[in-house]
Amino acid sequence: MSLKVPKANNIQLFKDGYKHLQGLEDAVLRNIQAVAELSDLVRTSFGPNGRNKLVINHLGRLFVTSDAATIIREIEVVHPAAKLLVMASQAQEAEMGDATNMVLILAGELLKKAEHLLIMGLHPSEVIKGYELGSAKALEEIEKLSKISLPNPLTQASLADALKPAIASKQYGYEDALAALVAEAATVIMPPNPKNFNVDNVRVVKIMGGSLAGSKVVRGMVFGREPEGQIKKVKKAKVAVFTSGIDIAQTETKGTVLLKNAEEMLNFTTGEEQHLEKIIKEIADSGVKVVVAGSSVGDLALHYLNRFDIAVLKVLSKFELRRVCRVVGATPLARLGAPTPEEAGHVDVFECIEVGGDRVTVLRQVAPGDPDHTGEDAEKTRTATIVLRGATANRLDDLERAIDDGVNVIKALLKDPRLVPGAGATELELARRVDTYGSGLKGLAQHAVKRWASALEVIPRTLAENALGGAEGNEIVSRLWAKHEAEGGEAWGVDVEAETDGTLVASEHSIYDPLAAKSWAIRLATEAAISVLSVDSIIMSKPAGGPKIPQQAGNWDEDD
Repeated sequence: MSLKVPKANNIQLFKDGYKHLQGLEDAVLRNIQAVAELSDLVRTSFGPNGRNKLVINHLGRLFVTSDAATIIREIEVVHPAAKLLVMASQAQEAEMGDATNMVLILAGELLKKAEHLLIMGLHPSEVIKGYELGSAKALEEIEKLSKISLPNPLTQASLADALKPAIASKQYGYEDALAALVAEAATVIMPPNPKNFNVDNVRVVKIMGGSLAGSKVVRGMVFGREPEGQIKKVKKAKVAVFTSGIDIAQTETKGTVLLKNAEEMLNFTTGEEQHLEKIIKEIADSGVKVVVAGSSVGDLALHYLNRFDIAVLKVLSKFELRRVCRVVGATPLARLGAPTPEEAGHVDVFECIEVGGDRVTVLRQVAPGDPDHTGEDAEKTRTATIVLRGATANRLDDLERAIDDGVNVIKALLKDPRLVPGAGATELELARRVDTYGSGLKGLAQHAVKRWASALEVIPRTLAENALGGAEGNEIVSRLWAKHEAEGGEAWGVDVEAETDGTLVASEHSIYDPLAAKSWAIRLATEAAISVLSVDSIIMSKPAGGPKIPQQAGNWDEDD
């Protein structure tokens, strides 16, 4: 008979306050539940008819937007599994700038489908293996779906057409105006080698009032303030950029000055004045007509700058100061004094104009065909600013997000110009092909591959539900399946306006999405889902710090 060794209970493995959850019920299914909740939160914001979310962040700032990247950045997600999903969508935002919502929705749906398999008794490793096979097959098939690319050479019209679907998903009904603005700005700054396109060179300045129709593109930079001095317009000017303030140097320590008579008192500041006048005269003698200051401009300095007919602009953001240097080709100077010829920049037109009651300063380089053009066509530093008009600050912020998405789509298309049918057509076709592939596999992994394929249906279904209501979603997906099963039906997608039966041929309506953004979204969503599935226990230490002090203030929505 074997000897029974008594089992020690309550081994103290962790410090007090640790939480340890393990097993299918406690860890895996709870993680899936958390991810599904996050996914459902942003699901209603997907597509052209996506609903806005009103988010008030921890600083009390208010956001009204349907942009998933902004929503998840401003809500503070604390659940560790949901954080994995947030990281995947942030990677998509950094890489492509678009399709962040697709990552969240698809990963959430993949995990919901995995839940059924796990409850039925499949091991997570079988599900993971099947999901990896499904993802690899989909990425292989999506390459074959691309029948069209961005035309070369690039034109403003072709860029605008490629941008419309991405912008329509944020600002439905305004996509024509916004796509035209972004395409114009991108054409202005397009470098000789399009692969060197820099997203940072398209700036946005928001000016309240008016409507979107009053927006325009300015070649150069626009600042929402007027120049400090009396000089408001200069042409063909040399520019000096100072990161320091333009003022009399202040002493580091306190000092005492002994004045013996009235004359000394009257002449006390004369030396400082003469010194400052000498410096500004040197700057003027070097041919500088425009000065950009990175900090304050003193009254005395302003007096001498006005006397020497030098325009002054104050730019307080160091990032904007760097961009100014790039536009005018200047070197930022940390000391006050005349710049050398190499350090000075050049601007064609420096002017103060009025936009909707607000006075703004424009630094622009002149293009051929412009009334101010003199015939010289030197290679200019390329920067364009979109001056946006709108009724409220929230509206302007949302328009800016749509423009940001549009510019990122251009960058993605310049790297990989291939396009695939949009409106959910690509996802449904991939679902059909992966499902067929899964049926031919042997072993338990085939169930996971088929579930991976059915998870892709969530994209066209969500588009249909958001546009036409929940009941219509399943009907439209069924019709799309029938059309995709027919010969050559791979471009059928969801018609969000439902003019006929809720379906349309995406290619006939020029609804295309960048192939690269789709393949990255599929890859990242699958990786996030696999990461969550491969977790079998959660170990959380006790949060640092003392007990939280209860807030005295009431709810934000309560009356006083």
